Amino acid sequence: MKIHRRQFLSVAALGAGAMWVSSHMALASVDTDRRFVFIIQRGAADGLDIVRPYGDPAYQGLRGAIAGEAARSIKLDGMFALHPSLIELGKMYTGGEALFVHAVASPYRERSHFDGQNVLETGGMQPYQVRDGWLNRLVSMMPHEKDEAIALAPTVPMALRGPMPVTSYAPSSLPDATDDLLARVGMLYDKDPQLHPLWTEAVQAKALAEGTNARQDPAGLGRLAAKFLSRDNGPRIAMIETEGWDTHFAQAPRLAAQLKALDTMIAAMRDAMGPVWNRTTILVATEFGRTAAVNGTGGTDHGTASMAMLIGGAVKGGRVLTDWPGLAGSKLYQDRDLRPTMALDALIAGAAAEALGLDGDRLGHSLFGAAISSKPVSGLTRV
Repeated sequence: MKIHRRQFLSVAALGAGAMWVSSHMALASVDTDRRFVFIIQRGAADGLDIVRPYGDPAYQGLRGAIAGEAARSIKLDGMFALHPSLIELGKMYTGGEALFVHAVASPYRERSHFDGQNVLETGGMQPYQVRDGWLNRLVSMMPHEKDEAIALAPTVPMALRGPMPVTSYAPSSLPDATDDLLARVGMLYDKDPQLHPLWTEAVQAKALAEGTNARQDPAGLGRLAAKFLSRDNGPRIAMIETEGWDTHFAQAPRLAAQLKALDTMIAAMRDAMGPVWNRTTILVATEFGRTAAVNGTGGTDHGTASMAMLIGGAVKGGRVLTDWPGLAGSKLYQDRDLRPTMALDALIAGAAAEALGLDGDRLGHSLFGAAISSKPVSGLTRV
């Protein structure tokens, strides 16, 4: 669904704007007591640096200076350690609320960000093969209290585009509009058959966000998401976009900052959701991974397999799920990348089905059709 300029301006008057690292959030209202959140890491996040396979004999030699000191990493098991910036996620892992899935990839095997993100968000086999997003299709499968979704963003992400109508809202760094201004704009749109319902939806979204002190920082975004998701009559499905994961140079400090922001956002969401957290599943994934070896500028280039995360009170965590392919030269994909051994679409289908209490096989075919690579992954959540 396209957001027309007039629709965007009507929302902007309420305070739409960019979020942390251009983060955007979209939410959908469906009739369930469970919550499912998809966080996309745009730019190809380096799974080998996020969940470090320090037990692989080839890891240190490939990674060199960005491998990180083993003593500073958060040890997960005898093979893997978590990046030290993910302090809160490490605690969630220990508490059984975080699960890491390694050597995972979508069906896409090239290295274009735009094409890779399109495959990830639409659920197709090839870029631009499918016109709507798998998250929109997921919303359409759920019973609805009202036939709409709400996007906390200036635009609607591809994964949520489709037949389900979506409006938008986002916090701003600008001062809030006065009640008098809002009343005047409302009167201006009152007789307009197109703008009046859009304005009404925007005002309702603003009312839902009141009291969160939402800002463009990671903690503010986490609290805002929690406010919407924890309301009795609020949305149950959300998508959050994060950008800035393309680390071709100086990866160590840049990735550390990105991960700290992600860690802060998810922790803020957890802390603000209260008991609803126990019924929440968050999926974090990226369009593809990065090269196994470091380049000449202290970074990594576009690769293939990466890692994904499942986080939340509903997650059956405390483990790393992988069929580890190894990092020896003969084991690498095209002699340069982590080889994929798990299908991301199967993980998405399994996580979404268990998070929302749906049949995994039926959901997998509904979201991905013939493109689904394998049977949906099971045993991911407690509920």
